[in-house]
Amino acid sequence: MQSEAQSGGRLTTHVLDTATGKPARDLRIELFRIDGEDCRHLKTTATNDDGRCDAPLLAGAEMAKGVYELRFHAGDYLGRDESDAPPFLDIIPLRFGIADDAAHYHVPLLLSPFSYSTYRGS
Repeated sequence: MQSEAQSGGRLTTHVLDTATGKPARDLRIELFRIDGEDCRHLKTTATNDDGRCDAPLLAGAEMAKGVYELRFHAGDYLGRDESDAPPFLDIIPLRFGIADDAAHYHVPLLLSPFSYSTYRGS
């Protein structure tokens, strides 16, 4: 089995809906690389039944030191069963840095209709 240093690092995420106590299924996530004023879209994905992406957002040669932003489309997810009123939270941007391209960076989102939190997970 290869170690992270041999195989390169990876970026992963998951989203938990703390209002329901369940994973947030089918929540759209966009990944961008930030370079000064330049914001380059890298990929779009969605969470699975476990609130995770089916594959790492970055891995191997894609994983590079730098500044990145995840955009969680919470408004679409939270507003699915609501009235015509817009949800309080819409797109949640999380900007973070990757300093070690051989490490595992896990950036989870804990979400409810009126708040969210994040941390560097393991």
